[in-house]
Amino acid sequence: MTEPAEHRTQVAIVGAGPVGATVANYLGLYGVRTLLIDRSEEIVDYPRAAGMDDECLRSFQGIGLADEMLADMIQNVPLRMFAANGICLADIRPETKEYGWPRRNIFMQQLAERTLRVGLQRYPHVRPLLGHELIRVEQDGTEARLHVTDPQGERVLVHAEYVVAADGGRSTVREQLGIPLSGDTHPRKWVVIECDNDPLDAPYTGLHGDPKRPYVCLDLPYNYRRWEFMLFPGEDAEAMLRPEKVRELLTGHVPDPTALNIIRARVYTHHSRVADRFVDGRICLVGDAAHLMPPWAGQGMNTGIRDATNVAWKLAAVVTGRAHPRILATYDTERREHAKTMVKLSDALGRFLSPTSTTVARARDTLLRGLTVAPSVRDWVIQMRFKPVPRYSEGIMLHRHGTVRKSSPAGRMIIQPRVETAEGRVLPLDETLGEWFALIGYGTDPLVHLDAGSRAFWDRIGTRYITVVESRSGRSRTERRTSMTDSVTVEDVDGTLRDWFAQHQGSVAVVRPDRYLAALTDPRDLATVSDAFERLVAPSRSAEFKDAWRSVPVTEGEAS
Repeated sequence: MTEPAEHRTQVAIVGAGPVGATVANYLGLYGVRTLLIDRSEEIVDYPRAAGMDDECLRSFQGIGLADEMLADMIQNVPLRMFAANGICLADIRPETKEYGWPRRNIFMQQLAERTLRVGLQRYPHVRPLLGHELIRVEQDGTEARLHVTDPQGERVLVHAEYVVAADGGRSTVREQLGIPLSGDTHPRKWVVIECDNDPLDAPYTGLHGDPKRPYVCLDLPYNYRRWEFMLFPGEDAEAMLRPEKVRELLTGHVPDPTALNIIRARVYTHHSRVADRFVDGRICLVGDAAHLMPPWAGQGMNTGIRDATNVAWKLAAVVTGRAHPRILATYDTERREHAKTMVKLSDALGRFLSPTSTTVARARDTLLRGLTVAPSVRDWVIQMRFKPVPRYSEGIMLHRHGTVRKSSPAGRMIIQPRVETAEGRVLPLDETLGEWFALIGYGTDPLVHLDAGSRAFWDRIGTRYITVVESRSGRSRTERRTSMTDSVTVEDVDGTLRDWFAQHQGSVAVVRPDRYLAALTDPRDLATVSDAFERLVAPSRSAEFKDAWRSVPVTEGEAS
């Protein structure tokens, strides 16, 4: 047999769907040599993810693709919950933009994937290997090796320092590692139907708790519409995809089912499962390879994009020598519990939707109607505050006195209000923070409080220094307040950062590359916090850590 062709790379990603392509874009941004491997040469073109939240858009902002995503997206789409009798029980329209983007947006996954793949063209060090199928993966203390076949069936061997498994719910990588995907498979199947000549004037996502047949109806971009219908025991899944059955399902929901141009019909089985571990040696699981959930909360892909944003900067920090390989353990620590929480939310919304007993459905409707009479509960529902926001209690962060408190902002995503630069440009906060860590001082320059050793550490991991001042606190438009150091000075346009720092009692924030708050402290304690982070991140300086490839726990420091 001929020897296989060989590739060497820093990171290999298996799976070029939205999560894998997002990891690849971030690694491209960070300057990491990357191979993106997928057995398909084409983007899959059938019903999949349709909802994108504010956190997800902020991730795409980080790789410069949020505006491109929005160009194919309907923003601020209401979510309506309907009772058994068709009456609207809740009209959910979240108004908050605390992270800089609308909370409920509708898109089509195939268009988003195209945007992500085009985005990769910006990075010559990111190479797609499409039409290449993974056969076997193995790893040791020095590297991972992926045995792949190319489109002609020829063998290819990929040597990688690390691997990201983004290869879906039937992940070859996860199965070969022997990692269980714990949880349940739901007994009911659902048929998903899409047409490209939308006949309805219903610009919202509707969850219809009709016990005769629960269903979901979504308004999609570009005159598309999707329906999802529950199948009952005894109904043959394949038979339900026949044209006459599809028209039968749509009868009563559209004026004339025969006039619709049905472009897709597919049956899905729903799962609520989370992998027992997200990290195995040099391999990290992301997206559906790590967790599966029903679609009712619209969080399957969004949760995967959070995985991608979290793991990408940590892998980049390790392979570029900014951090010790042990920080990869924190990917599992931070992301797995949140994935479980999102699965629970999806299950809860599924239980709201799925009763087929008229008595149970009426009881559900009465309960929800009664609960939302209270203004606080109604606001909680309408503003979509029932969606759990990730909060990491352990990992790359420091909590005051080493304890996690409910009021502590550490481990949460920092807000993203508008700020104004010295040149008079009004920008979202993230546009001023750079690609790596940021030290943000409100009313104080963080650089003034760093000694030479601390400054050397923060510089080594690519930190940007930001001083935030009150809006219009300079002498005039042309004489704005500036810093005497290398810190970038911006004005707090809306006073939002002033209120945030005042509420949380600290004036210097340590912000991670994924925009999560790593610490909040007082200037006088910044040197102590810097020492704690150097121990936490522990940048490698040569071959010192060449054998430290297995994940080990990271201990929290004592700080604010």
